[in-house]
This record gives sequence, C-alpha cells and structure tokens, in this order.
Amino acid sequence: MTYHALSSFAQTWGLLYFVLMFAAALAYALWPSNRSTFDAAANVPLEDREISDDR
Repeated sequence: MTYHALSSFAQTWGLLYFVLMFAAALAYALWPSNRSTFDAAANVPLEDREISDDR
C-alpha cells in the first residue's frame, strides 16, 4: 500500500468517522429526555452555595 492510497483512505474514512461522532454527540445533547440534566448543569454557576474544602 502506497502513501497516497493510505492517505486517501484515512482522509475519507476519518472524515466519515468524525461526522458520525459529531452527529451522535449532537443527538445526545439535543435529545428531549436529557434537557433537564443540561438545564440543571447550566444553572450550577448561578447557585448561591458556600464552597468548602471539606470533602
């Protein structure tokens, strides 16, 4: 297998792989049942809580 053939294969299938992973992440983020989880996470910086070093 030559460098050109390997490079072409990696570019083609790598692009497809990353597009599919992006679509999966986008679907997960926009799935209706995950809305409450993300809304709660978005409001964490706005909460008035004392941060303690005791864990």
